[in-house]
Amino acid sequence: MRRTWLIFSQAVTVAVAVLFVVATLKPEWLARNPARMLPEIVTLQSAPAAAPASAPAASLRTAAQRAAPAVVSIAASRAPARSPQLDDPWFRFFFGDRLRQQQQPQVGLGSGVIVSPEGYVLTNHHVVDGADDIEVQLADGRAARARVVGTDPDSDLAVLKIDLDALPTVVFGDSAGLHVGDTVLAIGNPFNVGQTVTAGIVSALGRNRVGINTFENFIQTDAAINPGNSGGALVDVDGQLVGINTAIYSRSGGSLGIGFAIPADIARDVMVALIRDGRVSRGWIGVEVGNVTPEFADSFGLPVRQGALITGVLQGGPAAQAGMQPGDVVTQVGDRGVTDSRQLVDAVTAVRPGDEVRLGVQRRQQRLELTLRVAQRPVRAQREP
Repeated sequence: MRRTWLIFSQAVTVAVAVLFVVATLKPEWLARNPARMLPEIVTLQSAPAAAPASAPAASLRTAAQRAAPAVVSIAASRAPARSPQLDDPWFRFFFGDRLRQQQQPQVGLGSGVIVSPEGYVLTNHHVVDGADDIEVQLADGRAARARVVGTDPDSDLAVLKIDLDALPTVVFGDSAGLHVGDTVLAIGNPFNVGQTVTAGIVSALGRNRVGINTFENFIQTDAAINPGNSGGALVDVDGQLVGINTAIYSRSGGSLGIGFAIPADIARDVMVALIRDGRVSRGWIGVEVGNVTPEFADSFGLPVRQGALITGVLQGGPAAQAGMQPGDVVTQVGDRGVTDSRQLVDAVTAVRPGDEVRLGVQRRQQRLELTLRVAQRPVRAQREP
């Protein structure tokens, strides 16, 4: 019995030693296939060895790849005004370093969008306003000097021209077909960190009374827009241009999720006018306007509760020549009804300068119809029609 136990213990010792050697030198011999441990009715499918080239269904990769090459960075340099102290040798001796710092060019950074193979670039007016030198940096690393084709301060849009070959361009989308909740991408160069793509949705449409431009009809989005994004692209899920990023609402200088973009259809019309005529033609009648309030209507016994209140009339202007007076309430321009001052501005600016238009006016208890000839809106006019 003792001999049998000795043989058993030696055999176990040898087996353990062999198992140790195999586990150390050939561990794959002892590997177990988990699939073989499952019931035969369970089928396991492994992922392919290489990921497919196409983007996942939820990815916005394709939209970014289509639009990003056409979005550029813009550096606009402004030479400072020459200080009269520069001619004083004693002043230069004591304050030379400070003067040299003050005389350094001021560089403003923004973004733009290449919209045609001929090299036309859309951006914001405030990005290039007053610039003496403008450099455009493409996403592919190329750079070129740009000249200003035209600017429109009232819409805060500008058109630049660069001379390079094989330029990438963006496709104009249908900004009028946007709906609240649609996914959009904002592409630009925030804080000069390099081209950046952010995603969000359309938060609101037709935003006005923001106090940014004379003519406001903004797309509001929560896609992150920061300083440097101005003039960049707002694109849809197909990578098509639906807006030009213009401004943000912020208390800190950074994005708070409230950004504004000029709709692409408006930007396209302004661009065409600037390229063709060098300016945008808008109607103007020379009045200051406000809104009719219930208190005002009650005080003067007006039979209307809506309309554009004329608070001032420019002497010698189209409205003055037609007999319009302060206190009149405009309720109609041509066939378009007017319920507030913004609608009057939009209706008048839509009339071609030189054309005649009929205005429906309520003067206290009297209903009038005035005919006047619309003039060309002066550049940098105040926010009145």
